[in-house]
Amino acid sequence: MKVLAVVAAASAVAAGSAVTANSAPQHGGHGGNDREIRNVIYLLGDGMGRTHVTAGRERFYGAQGKLNMERLPYTGAVATYAVEKGSDQPSLVTDSASSATAWSSGVKTYNAAIGVDSYEKRRATLMEQAKAAGFATGNVSTAEITDATPAAQFSHALLRGCQGPTYSDAACLPKNADGSYEKAPADKTLITPIAEQIARNGTADVVLGGGLARFEPDDQKALQKQGYQVLGSFGDPKLPAQSADSQKVATKADLDKAHAKKVVGLFNRGNLTVEQAKPGLPANAPQKQEPTLAEMAKKSIDLLDGRSRKGFFLQIEGAQIDKRSHANDAAQTLGEVKAFDDAVKAATDFAKKDGHTLVIVTADHECAGFNIVEKGTYTNAEAVAPPANTDAGNPANNSLTSRPTSGAKDPARSTGIANGAGAGDTKNFAPATFRTPDDPKGVKDGSPEASLWLTYLSGNHTGADVPIFAYGPGADRFAASQINTELYKKMYGSLFGRSPRG
Repeated sequence: MKVLAVVAAASAVAAGSAVTANSAPQHGGHGGNDREIRNVIYLLGDGMGRTHVTAGRERFYGAQGKLNMERLPYTGAVATYAVEKGSDQPSLVTDSASSATAWSSGVKTYNAAIGVDSYEKRRATLMEQAKAAGFATGNVSTAEITDATPAAQFSHALLRGCQGPTYSDAACLPKNADGSYEKAPADKTLITPIAEQIARNGTADVVLGGGLARFEPDDQKALQKQGYQVLGSFGDPKLPAQSADSQKVATKADLDKAHAKKVVGLFNRGNLTVEQAKPGLPANAPQKQEPTLAEMAKKSIDLLDGRSRKGFFLQIEGAQIDKRSHANDAAQTLGEVKAFDDAVKAATDFAKKDGHTLVIVTADHECAGFNIVEKGTYTNAEAVAPPANTDAGNPANNSLTSRPTSGAKDPARSTGIANGAGAGDTKNFAPATFRTPDDPKGVKDGSPEASLWLTYLSGNHTGADVPIFAYGPGADRFAASQINTELYKKMYGSLFGRSPRG
């Protein structure tokens, strides 16, 4: 049972202060011209650290090549840390929810929080503010659209797991130190399933992604009452629970025909399918009917462009970079970097023609300590012990290690190159190897001869800064070392021509 029917106007009210369209031109645009910013396209490679970008470049374009995002004229770095709940004490490794709240609402918060600060106070989002000011808005992802990154632009939840379709204390209420659940907040939106919020608050005009299983027939009815064209079907209202048989996912063909001012398309009941997996599926597999991220980017821009005289704000997430890095699957990770970069090209192609569009490309955090290692080497995870902690040139630098060292490879923990021989062995910590355009003809992925050797540090996020790339009027302000909350302020200034209040 759902806990609350969210009033459609809630988002506009929650946006707080009144906002007006930008009137002053933004400075430092590409080419040195001052042009009015009408549109902002914000692209997120979830989990995409600097090495993800470097490895993607080398894999697909070679050492001297460039990804589309690397061709953008302004670059910088973003610090991503979160804070501890109920404080401003830094928590050095963020999750997607906290990071997404930082750039969408301009506040640091605790891991798992969506659209609330560390004290559980609801904070307006940039998409809500843009919508209230008359901009067209869009939210696109290869994850479930209720997942943390897209959710932080158009919902508010104490816990990111409160996605729906049904409510539970375990998914929606944080726990106290003694393990009991916190008291339900006065603002019931904060424990309303994210899917229900999305379907009723009208914050995004265009919603494209996965996660159909999070929604129910009454959500479709609520969307259609607001004028949305719903692609596919959210299910049979006569059934107590929906399944793959009762729900119909949207398809690329449905998306191609979409034309309304407001469109919702959910192309999988869960996350969208990684691009590398599609060629191996049967010809009639439903996953082959999903659009690529680049196709969703192009269509969302087409649907939003010209819909409002003020312009549009669009967020686009390549979510699977993170999800496949968690799984330590280097091949799928690289494929998703390429798919995301294709979407970057779609956005920048539009921006170049339009002349009034700011494109920002970054990440929420780095995932799994992705790294490029020297050809022919192995990682400490494969070794019997770490390298000897000695300095032959200066004995004063020597110190005792925590365990004996040998420098030898442990045969029980390393059976060979991870995506070649031994890939099925769960004890295999060996690097994954890939050919690049620079390699001689005949060199294959998974071979010792392949030049790109990749490894992971862990299966979780790290606290590393992430890269940022920007193009268009006002792009130069992102060419800095900055904290992720500053991205909110800079994007707000780009849309509204002034700094946010407070």
